[in-house]
Amino acid sequence: MSVSLDKKLVIAISSRALFDLSESHRVYEEEGLAAYSAYQIEHEEQPLEPGEAFPLVEKMLRINARLREDKGGDKGVEVVLLSRNSADTGLRVFNSIQHYGLTISRAAFCGGESPWRYINAFGCQLFLSSEAEDVRNALECGIAAATLVSNKGANRGSDQLRFAFDGDAVLFSDEAERVYKAQGLDAFTASEQASARTPLSGGPFKLFLSALHDIQQALPAEDPPIRTALVTARSAPAHERVIRTLRAWNIRIDESIFLGGLDKTDFLRAYEADVFFDDQPAHCASASPHIATGHVPHGVANERDA
Repeated sequence: MSVSLDKKLVIAISSRALFDLSESHRVYEEEGLAAYSAYQIEHEEQPLEPGEAFPLVEKMLRINARLREDKGGDKGVEVVLLSRNSADTGLRVFNSIQHYGLTISRAAFCGGESPWRYINAFGCQLFLSSEAEDVRNALECGIAAATLVSNKGANRGSDQLRFAFDGDAVLFSDEAERVYKAQGLDAFTASEQASARTPLSGGPFKLFLSALHDIQQALPAEDPPIRTALVTARSAPAHERVIRTLRAWNIRIDESIFLGGLDKTDFLRAYEADVFFDDQPAHCASASPHIATGHVPHGVANERDA
């Protein structure tokens, strides 16, 4: 009988996001593919150091134990490794997965080719990578995806996993942001007031947020393993459309922070975010020294001629 991941939250992650491959990547860039292959094989019994997404993955996989304890049905989290390594050079990666006790059993080693084409086949709802072009391709296929741009994810010492999301062009479409870019803040505010009761269209992370919400619903509200926050530059009166949109989607978000243009970093640190997703490169650059940050190259702020 075939196995199905249909009821799982499936996250695809690149090997360079999960582990610190900076030294071996330096060998590849300076000495070429043959030297890189020899280096990886020579060191394949030496575990790799955790990468910036490692704490996030570790916490996601722990949620499965909570779901089993609380009879969460068929729901759960599946992490799939997608790598440009060959299976031969990728053996070090799998050895490292076993060393850290991560329950990751599915992978695609693509021998130098981009692995993003397997995202839909695995049924992934999120793709995290250090390769910006792979992320763009995943977004074009309708998958939530982000380029990890921070140095290393922080581990708060808590099993609770805290996601923070920007609003426009991440959870929501960029329709409102296009008004702001083209006509300015006053026109944006007026447009959002006029459309306050018209839900925004979904952005690239809507379905991922919905999948998180489903897992939250399957667990007791006391001591939840997942917490979500909207951290947006919007302020009143442009807040109403956001609130009504989430209500129309029937998705609960635990915290909503309307900053009115203030820098997001201090608020993300106060919230103790494990990972933050934003479409604006400037916001990502500000947050990335402190928080695992995923740049979402989507929407008007990331158009090639923007």
